[in-house]
Amino acid sequence: MTTVSLGFPRLRPSPLVFRQTDRPTSSQLVDRMGRTARDLRISVTEKCSLKCTYCMPEEGLPAIPRQCLLSPAEIGRLVRIATTMLGIREVRFTGGEPLMRADLEDIVAESRSVAPDTDLSITTNAIGLDRRINGLVEAGLNRLNISLDTIDRSAFARLTRRDRLKDVLSGIRAASTTTRHPLKINAVLMQETLDQAPDLLAWALEHGHKLRFIEQMPLDADHAWAKNTMVPAEELLGVLRERFTLTNPFRTDPSAPAEEWLINGGPYTVGIIAAVTRPFCADCDRTRITAEGTIRTCLFSDDETDLVNLLRSGADDALIADTWRAAMWNKPAGHGMEEQTFVPPHRSMGAIGG
Repeated sequence: MTTVSLGFPRLRPSPLVFRQTDRPTSSQLVDRMGRTARDLRISVTEKCSLKCTYCMPEEGLPAIPRQCLLSPAEIGRLVRIATTMLGIREVRFTGGEPLMRADLEDIVAESRSVAPDTDLSITTNAIGLDRRINGLVEAGLNRLNISLDTIDRSAFARLTRRDRLKDVLSGIRAASTTTRHPLKINAVLMQETLDQAPDLLAWALEHGHKLRFIEQMPLDADHAWAKNTMVPAEELLGVLRERFTLTNPFRTDPSAPAEEWLINGGPYTVGIIAAVTRPFCADCDRTRITAEGTIRTCLFSDDETDLVNLLRSGADDALIADTWRAAMWNKPAGHGMEEQTFVPPHRSMGAIGG
């Protein structure tokens, strides 16, 4: 691993560091700001079949040795602890690209066996999904979030550094005929694809998909992000309004990252996740586990807490749960992008897990 690509977190190796005297006795993942984490994101790999400019370096991230990745059984154990002891209600598997794990079906099945009533989903670019969607659904997958920033082939190839739009669309078609819920499509806002945003929204409406645009965050491996060149939500709204009437913004849940807008009076909506210009940190309900088995309380905090050594050294569930609770108690109040002193995290999105 190198500092440029994966980044070195400030790793907290021992649960003894976290003995707190001011933390309440709640069994849930509460923090000092009064928030409670109920949404768990688990990265299963750093590998990806695309190399999007806002996420990955062109050469990809350095490989994490297989033995350093969490196994399906270890992931299943963490899901069981999270859902039975810590109050987690939703689990999403991320990457990198989760489909790069040949044993993803085993990961889902292990998690479903220990959390039969928990919502399980993945975030994927859909490449290869047409060959695996049936197995994933049979293993217990509930939902999918699919990343797609443009339906223009040449723009897609430039942005992802791969000419694979056809494969993505094949995966989306397969998933749309297999899963019950409307597919969620996530699109990162970029200057080079902004003029294509109305076409992407029209495509999503035509196919019955739920589209959400996401402000680009300073999580690119090349550290080229700049606030004065990113596309803010307000600029996107202006472009979309040239073709659609957008009204009555709302949130389905206070912790939901997306603000939803009615399209042409409804019932269909488009979501905008404005993490930079309209931060929702005060209502954040997420906790994250990296592919190497560390707790990351916030996308933008380089503090991580080691769980994998506890898993592999015979620690019982109570100690793992207490370590997790203690780590989350110290979750930062916000990402701090509005501050002059803001410094992007060392790890890129691909190394953290989306």
